[in-house]
Amino acid sequence: MGICLFIAGLIGGPLVIIVFLSLRTFRQSSCAFYLTIMSVVNCSQLFTGLFSYIMLYGFSIDWSNLSLSYCKCRLFFVQSNSLISFTCLCLATIDQFLATCSHPRWHQYNNITFARYMVVGTVIFWISHGIPFILYYNHTLSSVTNTPICMITNAIFHQYFYSFYLPVLTSILPITIMIIFGVLSYRNIQRIAHRAIPLVRRELDKQLTVMVLVQVFCTVLALTPQLIYSYYSLITGTSTDQFTLVLIQSIRNIITMFYYTYFMSSLYIYTSVSKRFRQQLIYVLFTLHFNRWARLTKRNNHVEPQA
Repeated sequence: MGICLFIAGLIGGPLVIIVFLSLRTFRQSSCAFYLTIMSVVNCSQLFTGLFSYIMLYGFSIDWSNLSLSYCKCRLFFVQSNSLISFTCLCLATIDQFLATCSHPRWHQYNNITFARYMVVGTVIFWISHGIPFILYYNHTLSSVTNTPICMITNAIFHQYFYSFYLPVLTSILPITIMIIFGVLSYRNIQRIAHRAIPLVRRELDKQLTVMVLVQVFCTVLALTPQLIYSYYSLITGTSTDQFTLVLIQSIRNIITMFYYTYFMSSLYIYTSVSKRFRQQLIYVLFTLHFNRWARLTKRNNHVEPQA
């Protein structure tokens, strides 16, 4: 299942990026900009997170235990990618709430310049947040196998990781923000038909709001099992019973696959809920890029007759 998610994500992520960057309508939209950045870091997360997970549990190859540099860098990028991605989706949800508000003063924040500042600030903040991952993930010798294991070696950071980072930053906080502003956006979009808004702008707001709201719903489904598991692990601690350990690991594998559906599902959500996005995808792939490629190929293959 992990390999299928990985391949689907490698196909879907770049296609979303191509569509958003190819059409001026999306290039000028702050919400689409947030979704574009989210898609970029999602593709990165598939490599740093899911691919390593596939190698570990599918082929018993744990690069984190083989290389100290990989141990440190992998966890740094996994946390940075996930938190940047969640933040971008939260910003997209907030952006659509502001875009569909009836008060014009909120619309000043719906511009591409403001969105770029927000994304730059987000990237800097979460990269800085990841520095302790580089410092405190180290190799320690296993008492059972006498081989290096990649793990947290600082007690305070260990407590922070399991008590705040996993349950709050990667679950409770983004889920709460998405739900609150998703509900508010849905309420606003119900009233948008009665406002004096240009038709193109109205249709774009409706399209992006529907895409974002459905993605928020799917994100809540993907993150909630991890939230439950995080609190279960925090409360119960580590079991010593072999059967319990095997059962928990099996449940954890399923939850992890659910979690990674978030990072690969954007294209399939957008094409499922938006007829307009499906048309835009076909237009970009075949009318813009395929025809352009065909013209370039024809021009390169054209042979001038000799005099």
